[in-house]
Amino acid sequence: MKKVISLLLFLTSISGIIAQTKVGTTAANFLNIPVGSRASAMGGAFSAVANDATSSYWNAAGLSRLTKTEFSITSAEWLVGTRINWIGLAYKLDDDNAFGISINQLDYGEEEITTPEQPQGTGAKWSASDLAVSLSYARNLTDRFSIGGSLKYITQKIYNESASAFALDVGLLFQTEIEGLKLGANISNFGTEMKLDGKDLKRPIDVDPSNAGNNPNISGSLDTDSWPLPLVFTVGLSYSLKIFDQFNAILTSDAVIPNNQSTYGNFGIELDWNSMLFLRGGYNGFLKEKNEKLYSEKALDGLSAGVGFKYEFGEYFTKFDYSYSNVGIFRQISRFSLTIGL
Repeated sequence: MKKVISLLLFLTSISGIIAQTKVGTTAANFLNIPVGSRASAMGGAFSAVANDATSSYWNAAGLSRLTKTEFSITSAEWLVGTRINWIGLAYKLDDDNAFGISINQLDYGEEEITTPEQPQGTGAKWSASDLAVSLSYARNLTDRFSIGGSLKYITQKIYNESASAFALDVGLLFQTEIEGLKLGANISNFGTEMKLDGKDLKRPIDVDPSNAGNNPNISGSLDTDSWPLPLVFTVGLSYSLKIFDQFNAILTSDAVIPNNQSTYGNFGIELDWNSMLFLRGGYNGFLKEKNEKLYSEKALDGLSAGVGFKYEFGEYFTKFDYSYSNVGIFRQISRFSLTIGL
């Protein structure tokens, strides 16, 4: 227990140093959009819960604690006409080992291209999208302590330009000697920088405009800046307790330390009736902070809620989850998730 706490404190001190960078100076910020209807309904406080297929996003160490192989898919209309989609498979190798693969995509849709000469449109369209593909592995080192990690390939594309990067996530999950109390810690998106490149950056260059005898159309390219990934350190607590014979509850909280804004907290609760019906609520400190800094009116209040239904048939189960998040002046976000346990 002392070793685990010491490790969490060490990771927190490192992340505190990393978090001194400027606000809004990272690429691929879609990586911070919460994944899964269940976790989203609980305010994104999930690093110490991590007991379903979305663990590959929140804390890969939780994958090895699953009792079954799970396949999950989530979709939601995100802000300003975009759509966020996540698909994941958590495969149990044996009692102590698990493997995961997931795809996370933000689709910006298409728009018609306009020019000064053709302000009504040229007939052609441009599009943009973000994509992250993750491979995860987790292992139970003891009956209480698990470790896991994910290797990610990340790409962003806008029209004819694109950028890519590789990143690593590392997570820890510890079941304390206090029954129902778990500690979780996770570092996400530790990786290379992203730099846009593409054919629209190619330009003819006259290296010596004062010389009329040289070639004024030498092939050249505009050089864009490189941007780091949104590195995030999360440490959390969750506590499971039985209320009545047929009711259980999970209380959870996360402290989130990102490198592109200040530290914030997430909180959540889940009420479970007979492992069939689930009611959830949460508070996301990131949304609340954005409201206070950017808007004088109540724009983003950080509150969320959701419901889930689980049906078991033999050794298998299917689960449907829904979450609702209020993002004020933008729109309300509804997420839908379907999970199948094999």
